[in-house]
Amino acid sequence: MFSEFEVVPAVDMQDGQVVQLVGGERGTEKTYGDPVEAARRWVDAGARTLHLVDLDGAFEGERANAPAVDAVLDAVDVPVQLGGGIRTVDDATDLLSRGLDRVILGTAAVENPDIVAEISETFPGSVLVSLDAKDGEVVVSGWTEGTGLDPAEAAARYEELGAGGILFTDVDVEGQLEGVRTDPVRRVVEAVDIPVVASGGVATIDDAVALGDAGASAVVVGTALYEGQFTLEEAMTAVED
Repeated sequence: MFSEFEVVPAVDMQDGQVVQLVGGERGTEKTYGDPVEAARRWVDAGARTLHLVDLDGAFEGERANAPAVDAVLDAVDVPVQLGGGIRTVDDATDLLSRGLDRVILGTAAVENPDIVAEISETFPGSVLVSLDAKDGEVVVSGWTEGTGLDPAEAAARYEELGAGGILFTDVDVEGQLEGVRTDPVRRVVEAVDIPVVASGGVATIDDAVALGDAGASAVVVGTALYEGQFTLEEAMTAVED
């Protein structure tokens, strides 16, 4: 999935526009323009993978930004992973058949863990299970509902079901540009043998490097890149050193 540690730009979409939320809260969004333009900009800057999220899909359960996703897939030639509103095997296999490299399952995987195994049988390694943690608990439905699940224990369970990787988001620091917490990431990394992609809180290049040192295979960065805290090129150079 990731041959070496990667910095993966996020293209989060709401109402057909790129946005970033603070702590996953609706109403906190800041808009950054057209998804295709953003995707091309990151690829031109050297991105080897893109991370797409349909925020409307995450909150409403239905993929509202499908046209924008299709446009991005047509516009770039790097691996693309997508989350938000993917609730069924048919949804996932349709996307994977059309060129998406990885589907990110959060709510669907929690509500029906077997969906991970079903998709993985046809598309091995294509499922990235999203474990979003708030106050040490996995949350779903756009980070609005608690599940009682421990992130590390859940990660191990999904590995057994065939997940190709885990996307671990620390919701408590997400979008706030106040830094990362490595201990929660390290717990998940130590629980599994599959790649763990870290997300949430990256404000500096040192934050990205710290997550790599904690064992993550990649880090998703959104707000810090869009706000110009550092460039993608700078971050990639730093994590490669």
